[in-house]
Amino acid sequence: MTEAVRPGAIDVGGKPYLRDAKGALVPLEAIKAVDLLMDETVRDIIARATEVSAAIAAFKVEAFAAVGGFQALLAQEYGTTIGGPKGNVTLTSFDGCLKVQVQAADLLELGPELQTAKTLIDGCLSEWAAGSGAELRALVNQVFSVDKEGQINRAALFMLLRVESPDERWQRAMEAIRNSIRVIGSRSYVRFYNRAAPDAAWQGIPLDIAVA
Repeated sequence: MTEAVRPGAIDVGGKPYLRDAKGALVPLEAIKAVDLLMDETVRDIIARATEVSAAIAAFKVEAFAAVGGFQALLAQEYGTTIGGPKGNVTLTSFDGCLKVQVQAADLLELGPELQTAKTLIDGCLSEWAAGSGAELRALVNQVFSVDKEGQINRAALFMLLRVESPDERWQRAMEAIRNSIRVIGSRSYVRFYNRAAPDAAWQGIPLDIAVA
């Protein structure tokens, strides 16, 4: 690659420059060879990544449109629909070896009632110290130990909701947790699978696409 056509180069008075991280223009000839090579490598990778991202975005639209078109055709021609609640639908090839699956997932938000629930749960576990199992305590700790993004462990939260107790405080805590859960939107996914034979296990094609 010649200096005259180097991506990112800026021509000033017929001389090529690159802008550094502080915004200053540095003559190409004054930049170390390793820095030039790294710049070129990064620009090449990002250019390719941008192309792939655009292709995936286009394919996302095509895949959802194809599934939606098939559903619309069924409804129009046969007066029937295919799919489950919330737009979930699975389409398979005639030989049973290819599968396209569209799934919708709710986006959840946890309200301030969750803190009230924790206070009630802590009170229960404090009094149940002698009889409460270690597994329950571990589950509670798992629920309220936030991850690196500061998010509650929601899978553990739903497991906790299945725990029953005659203690009125525990019941109020579970009710507070249910009241804290709010659906603020949804996200749809399309996933792809194949398998060698109809009785073989499905293998996911590693391409997950989400609609924001």
